[in-house]
Amino acid sequence: MAKTKKIDPAKEEEITRTQWARYERARDNGHLDYVDMALKCDEYYQGDQWDPDDAAMLENEGRPALTINTILPTINTILGEQSTRRADVQFKPRRGGDEEVAHTLTKLYLQISDNNKLDWVEQQVFADGLIMDGRGYFDVRMDFSDHVEGEIRITAKDPLDILIDPDAKDADPKTWNEVFESKWMTLDEIEELYGKDKADRLLFVAENGMSFGPDSVEYQETRFGDTETNDDYFGAGVPGDEEYRNVKALRVVERQHKKISRSAFFVDPDTGDQRQAPDEWSEAKNKKFAKQYNLTLISKVIRKVRWTVTCDKVVLHDDWSPYNQFTVVPFFCYFRRGRPFGAIRNLLSPQEQLNKIASQELHIVNTTANSGWMVESGSLVGMTADDLEEHGAETGLVLEYARGTTPPQKIGANQIPTGLDRIAQKAALNIKTISGVNDSMLGTDSAEVSGIAIQAKQNRGAIMIQVPLDNLRKARQYLAENILNLVQTFYTEQRVIQVTNEQDPLKPREEMVVNEETPEGTIINDLTLGEYDVVVATAPARDSFDEVQFAEAINLRQAGVVIPDDAIIEYSHLARKGELAKRIRTMTGQEPPTPEQAEAMQQQQQSQMQQLQLEMATLDADVKKTQSEVALNIAKAQDATDVDPQIRMAEIQAKLQINQEQLDLRRELADLSAASKENQSQTSAATKLATAAFSNTNMNNRSS
Repeated sequence: MAKTKKIDPAKEEEITRTQWARYERARDNGHLDYVDMALKCDEYYQGDQWDPDDAAMLENEGRPALTINTILPTINTILGEQSTRRADVQFKPRRGGDEEVAHTLTKLYLQISDNNKLDWVEQQVFADGLIMDGRGYFDVRMDFSDHVEGEIRITAKDPLDILIDPDAKDADPKTWNEVFESKWMTLDEIEELYGKDKADRLLFVAENGMSFGPDSVEYQETRFGDTETNDDYFGAGVPGDEEYRNVKALRVVERQHKKISRSAFFVDPDTGDQRQAPDEWSEAKNKKFAKQYNLTLISKVIRKVRWTVTCDKVVLHDDWSPYNQFTVVPFFCYFRRGRPFGAIRNLLSPQEQLNKIASQELHIVNTTANSGWMVESGSLVGMTADDLEEHGAETGLVLEYARGTTPPQKIGANQIPTGLDRIAQKAALNIKTISGVNDSMLGTDSAEVSGIAIQAKQNRGAIMIQVPLDNLRKARQYLAENILNLVQTFYTEQRVIQVTNEQDPLKPREEMVVNEETPEGTIINDLTLGEYDVVVATAPARDSFDEVQFAEAINLRQAGVVIPDDAIIEYSHLARKGELAKRIRTMTGQEPPTPEQAEAMQQQQQSQMQQLQLEMATLDADVKKTQSEVALNIAKAQDATDVDPQIRMAEIQAKLQINQEQLDLRRELADLSAASKENQSQTSAATKLATAAFSNTNMNNRSS
């Protein structure tokens, strides 16, 4: 992030106070309650399900506190449904769009997904949405650390650090006015990112009691979102004189918010496509660019994104955002009238009920072993009533009592109250009913249930959890739209990208050149022009897809359908299956030869053709000789033992025709081989030309 220019002190105070006021409004308007609920849901998912006071009371009474964690498998089942339904994102041309460019954008999206391990990032965001009370967040922005022209980076944000617009009524971030990211940073981290001057000023503010309050400066170990709080927000409290100078961390508030601004736009008169001019360009540069590329320059009022970063009373950064949308992309498990919530919140009560009933049942069972004794005073011999209380449940206990006294009698054990087990069953059933995850989805159906019935129950359960899966589809839509926006804004120069093979992701990546300028001045695969729709569908995960395809291929082969061996190998789970399938295609002649193999085959064909031509020359000589013999002896009577020259000539001509056909065939094969070799040469030359053009472009950009 670029360093902020020097700001007037009065202006800086205005910015920081406005920033802190907006943060407090978002924080106090439901975010603190969200943090408490999110942490509680996370604890229940991990199995920490007892209130500390209740657990301590039971321990003091010698009673068990059981945890029967049914939330864990329930949530994991929904996570499993997400892992088997991967996104299939495609781009379709709209106004001014090109079909070929749309296909290129689709391939580019696959490359961006692979580079960012998007499947894993999405799994983290989806899990946050289910567990952390309904909220998970992607972050999409440009990263220039590994590529001079920048690459798109997609990460998962901690939902506890993100504060959404308190006035938001829609899950679409395009309708929001602002979004916050709040996090604790040390003075060293602030100095590294924003400079020593700002770190020193913050230290002065913190040491002299000039901060916005306990939520702005951290003097103790308590962190944002911790459950142990002592005072106001997050328990920072008011430190003593000695602790006051012990600054451990400060709260950095990063706010992306929309403001009204007038900006210049370039308009393509042919397509009507509009592109915003860079903010740093002057009016003269905009006019020059428009004239150079035959574009129309217009000015209009828009809502631009302002990026403001503050820490207490110091502005760390304040400038227009390089993006025309928020970098935060939300996933809300459930969203109702501006309030997200997750899948665990409504499972807390039945889970508590189940734990308490199970604990009560175990306590009753434990007390039956020594339910108590009725003993006449002074009747015991050799032991006291206290001894009997302590050892009364031991196996082989012998009780001796005085003659003439009443024998000790064991008090009957408490029985488990009638209906307690049914209440426990109801609690477990409530969890399944509320979550929609039934026994069939959990894989706990009895063996007596038919496969068709299990499948039907699984389908009904899938309908119950369809809402969070549909909301995930919305998040995928928002994410793809953001990626498209970044591509059309920042992927403006020629670059070579490695594209994953659509048919077989395991095969080596293919090279593809985008924004390639031809010698004639036209641009091939121009990603910056045109409008495109994002189409998000659901595709099965690769492993699940391969398993289904493998089973279907085997069934079809058994039914008599000729399925190639290499196709079956490709869908198997064998190690190095690609190499094995290639070997099978090579053995059967289906695999195209390597350049070396093609060269050897061509030489062999030429040698065979030369040999065949020599044989044909010999045959042609025999034909001429036979024709001479026929001309000389046609009037002569032939000896009965001689072979008729006409028959001999027919045999030679037949052999000659066969050889001629073989020669023609070999010539055709040679022509095909030569054509293939020429195409390979042309492709290699084109690749070298594109690489050279790409290098020259980069050198020109660096020199300019």
